[in-house]
Amino acid sequence: MRRNDRRDLGLLLLRLGAGGVLVAHGTQKLFGWFGGHGIEGTGQFMESVGYSPGKASATAAGLAETGGGTLLALGLATPAAGAAAAGAMAGAAAVHTPNGFFNQGGGYEYAATLGLTAAGLAITGPGRLSVDHLLGHAVNRGWMIPAAFAATAAGTAVVVGARARRLRKAKEGEQEALFEEEYME
Repeated sequence: MRRNDRRDLGLLLLRLGAGGVLVAHGTQKLFGWFGGHGIEGTGQFMESVGYSPGKASATAAGLAETGGGTLLALGLATPAAGAAAAGAMAGAAAVHTPNGFFNQGGGYEYAATLGLTAAGLAITGPGRLSVDHLLGHAVNRGWMIPAAFAATAAGTAVVVGARARRLRKAKEGEQEALFEEEYME
């Protein structure tokens, strides 16, 4: 097998794997598939972790994951698909960051891995085994990479920043105990 063929096959496998996982997560949010909670339940969760309004946040995350994942798997509009998926994962990572890095403790490891994989595919491109290649890369031009990442970074910064402000404001009203009480039995 030639080197270029190996590269294209590897990119296809990465796109199918990461895209498939993203689609599964997105459809949990949008439709309640695969044990998900749909827009209603996911919206309530989003509100509870500071993303407001919850339903709109659930819809945006679900569309970015489902749409970005589908397009990545197909290798279509790869810069926009990868940037959208990476943005959604940045939002997820923000929720899990207080729990540290590792997923087993509720950390951001999983979201970071999916986001970096999507970003890497957006930058590298889909390879020859893709719809982008079949279309002559009409929606996979070099200038689209920085444009897609700039738009996604701006949107993600606004959303994650607004969440952080909401969480800080909610904590302002809380008072910490002056002394810890210890109970002995």
